Parts: sequence; structure tokens; C-alpha cells
Amino acid sequence: MTELVQHDSAILVHFVLKLEDGSTAESTRANGKPALFRLGDGSLSAGLEAELIGLKAGDKHAFTLTPENAFGIASPDMIQYFSRRDFVQAGEPEIGAIMLFTGMDGSEMPGVIREISGDSITVDFNHPLAGQSIHFDIDVLEIDPVLETNHANPVG
Repeated sequence: MTELVQHDSAILVHFVLKLEDGSTAESTRANGKPALFRLGDGSLSAGLEAELIGLKAGDKHAFTLTPENAFGIASPDMIQYFSRRDFVQAGEPEIGAIMLFTGMDGSEMPGVIREISGDSITVDFNHPLAGQSIHFDIDVLEIDPVLETNHANPVG
């Protein structure tokens, strides 16, 4: 087991994400299930990874990231307009609902229904927390935890 979080560490953490108004956006403590992150796999922002590097198991760390370093800036290019007939099989969408959309390459992407006006439905593909400063409260539980899956661990 590694002592400090490094650029390629897997870490088991509890976290609370709060918005600028103090409301909680997400909390692993609420459901009692910690999250597993792998640094360096592209799933975390560089700003978040930088805050985690050097922490050790048992550390508690609170910090705030700007939108650029958290979930990015909301982009108008990520807002798209659909026709109501595009939703025939999915059912009637509701404002605020998050739905999965399949891209041309077959990948799935979540989108938030922002507006329904007549036959036009506005879908926002920005991350729901894009454009917001986020306050993180993180408790590092384990570094490079032993997982239940069987896989070879390289030595070195």
C-alpha cells in the first residue's frame, strides 16, 4: 500500500461537494458508500488531482475549485435543440430531467432537459456543475485499496 497519493494512485474517499450558495450537490456520506477514484485516468480534472496529490490515508482536505479547475465552463456549443418527435420512444421529457442520448459514434452522453417550447426541446450537454465554483470536503480513507477483482499488480 502506498503512503501518499501519487499521480497514478487509486484512492477510496468520502466527499461532499457544495455549491457557492452552500447547498450540497453530492455527498458520498449521505448514502454511506465511499467513491473510488483513479488519478491519471482522465476522469478527474487536473485541478482536483493537484489537490489530492501528497495526501495520505486519514487526511481530511477542504478546498474550493474555480469552474475552470472543477467541471469546466458551460459552453453554448453544448446546448442542442431537438424536435418532440425525437422523444417518441423515450416518452414525454420533463424540464430538469437527465436523459441519456446516443451519439453518432454510439457513445452515450447525459443531457439535461432545459426547456420545452411547442415542438422544440432544448437539451444541455454541459456537465450539470459546469460554470460553478465547487467546494470540496474530502476524507481519504485508503490509498491503492485492495479490490475484490483479481488482477495482476505490477511490482516496482
